[in-house]
Amino acid sequence: MTREQPAGGGTELGGFLRARRVRITPAEAGLTVGPGPRRTPGLRREELAALARISFDYYVRLERGKETRPSPSVVDALARALCLEADEHEHLRELAARAARTAPEPPAPPSRTLRPGVKLLLETMRPNPTHVVSRTNDLLGANPSGLRLLAGIEEWPVRQRNLARYAFLHPTARTLFPDWENQVRGCVALLQSLARTDPDAPDLARLAGELLVKSPEFARLWKRHDIKGRSHGRKPLHHPDVGDLVLGYQSMELEGTPGHRLIMYYAEPGTPDHDALVLLDLLGSQPKAHERTSSEDEPTSSSA
Repeated sequence: MTREQPAGGGTELGGFLRARRVRITPAEAGLTVGPGPRRTPGLRREELAALARISFDYYVRLERGKETRPSPSVVDALARALCLEADEHEHLRELAARAARTAPEPPAPPSRTLRPGVKLLLETMRPNPTHVVSRTNDLLGANPSGLRLLAGIEEWPVRQRNLARYAFLHPTARTLFPDWENQVRGCVALLQSLARTDPDAPDLARLAGELLVKSPEFARLWKRHDIKGRSHGRKPLHHPDVGDLVLGYQSMELEGTPGHRLIMYYAEPGTPDHDALVLLDLLGSQPKAHERTSSEDEPTSSSA
């Protein structure tokens, strides 16, 4: 079966999307059609996904009924891409709500909790920058130099801290990593590996959906479907606090966890790079000015 042939089964939501997709022409959707005949009437799935700024894989799951809980923003984006009238737009919203009511609850994301022993392990690694990440690269824990190594990430709320989000969206990342392209390729490859084994993972869907919308570079690399990442090697950095350094790194999976990985950076003792790590550890142990101000502003007690 080709990618454009309709699949059996599905939902009313998927059927409506499929029917409207094949009825709208590329010209009506604002697309420029290249020379040569088109095998598919209307829009291709990948064209509609691109117009709605969602991933192709996610859209296919919507049509096939594998995904039944699109967010209101996704529903509205699809309505705009399909050039729906007001009543058709409202009908699409109703179908999405109906599909969500009848669908089973999605599985809960894996636990983010670190065992006490893992937290202790992070401390014993000092001054080597070390952090623990989830299967989607959420930053779950770090020692002082491990957090300070990712310059500026501490300014984000804890729940927002993610290595892939940092690499693509934080303004400091492109200067921190002189080989930024290699850095982000590794992030995407790890997420693609998860997509192959657990394509409906809710934590992956949220992160990939956000980055597909906010980062054209992520969207470009996501389409490549690379799955080869690196678990060790050497990494150059240009850090705003300690300057240029080259660190070795090692990533390892923590057994008995839902895909948590420990990533440690290191340098030979007695070298300038190691001295820089000692300084990072010292700087990471000191609260920044905005953290001190926030702490001072917080009330120390309350009364009934």
